[in-house]
Amino acid sequence: VKVENKATEQTPVTNDAQWIHSTKWTIPKNVTNLTAENQNLRGKNEELEAEKKNLTDQIQNMTTSWNELNVSRAQWSIDAYCPKTNNNRMCVVCQTGWLPFQSGCYAINNPEASEQKTWTGAQDDCIGKISDLAVVNNETEKSYISGNTWWNSGNHAYWIGLRVKDGNWKWVDGRNLTNSAWIDQPSPTDGQCAISVRSQGFKSVSCSEQNRWICKKKALTL
Repeated sequence: VKVENKATEQTPVTNDAQWIHSTKWTIPKNVTNLTAENQNLRGKNEELEAEKKNLTDQIQNMTTSWNELNVSRAQWSIDAYCPKTNNNRMCVVCQTGWLPFQSGCYAINNPEASEQKTWTGAQDDCIGKISDLAVVNNETEKSYISGNTWWNSGNHAYWIGLRVKDGNWKWVDGRNLTNSAWIDQPSPTDGQCAISVRSQGFKSVSCSEQNRWICKKKALTL
């Protein structure tokens, strides 16, 4: 009986020895795996740090370029609106070649027939001049625009910043045409744009027609 009791008492020790033996090889393996994973994470962290530095440098370069652009544009505005004459600057509300009226400046573009543009082409030209096709805000301005559309022939006159978009007449600044009496087309159709015709107001024609055009930008406040 005593021998059996002794054998029974030794069983936990045997189990512990078996567990130690079984984990003898797995622990170093786990350590190796963790070490490799740690090295991998360090590598990824270094890559992220390098990417962060690269992005920071890009942001810095973009900020510098933006600041330089703003300075350049500011200088351009000064030179355009306040040209030097005998080392003295005299500021004007509109650049040379632009007509002042109310709070706007207008460029009346009168190219030969071969250089006339579609509505989109005319708008692109105005954008290149830091302006848009003319947006008309009131009857007085409408009369001024009409008075400066010196040339017309049939469906050809001067593009303004009004066209049909999604079934509605819209100005290039996103506003809807509020006075429907300004245009002769009762049912707006996509693909139609407006021209200003002398003594006839606004007329709806295909946007693909070739026409002259009127650009408008905000006048300098002195």
